Amino acid sequence: MYESLVKKSIKGNKDAFCQLYDLYKDRLYRYALYKLGSPEEAEDAVSECVLQTWKGIPNLRDPGSFGSWIFRILSVCCSKRISQMIDEREYTGLMHETGFTDTSGDNHKAIELAEALSILKDDEREIVLLSVVAGLTSDEISKHTLLTPGAVRSKLSRSLAKMREFLTQGESK
Repeated sequence: MYESLVKKSIKGNKDAFCQLYDLYKDRLYRYALYKLGSPEEAEDAVSECVLQTWKGIPNLRDPGSFGSWIFRILSVCCSKRISQMIDEREYTGLMHETGFTDTSGDNHKAIELAEALSILKDDEREIVLLSVVAGLTSDEISKHTLLTPGAVRSKLSRSLAKMREFLTQGESK
């Protein structure tokens, strides 16, 4: 069904594209929220991503790569927004510095998560967000990052271990 929706969307079927959007909207938003730390910025980035995806989908050659393709577009949209925020001196670099809270309102856990993510290198953070927040497989992430699926799994495992160690150390203090 998923690939059939992609194929219909490639041919210009708006209803099929809307159905694809429904399948991805929550994961896109969560990814953007973790990248940008602001609900408003996340919504704007997702909107921009969806518009660019709709415009570019006729050029998508492999319907099976739609998931990694749309997250690559979203990643670029988020990067542009971060650059704009830095230029405007509004971006602080960490979600907890922007007052980010998770949906349960537990700001303490959101701060800990932001701190754990902040200890990772950019590429490690990207893999964790694509896997945990966006729900992409290692095969899909490999298309996004240009790493092999095995390298993605390895980096993900090491990154999660780093975060676990960081969070465990915080609990023992």
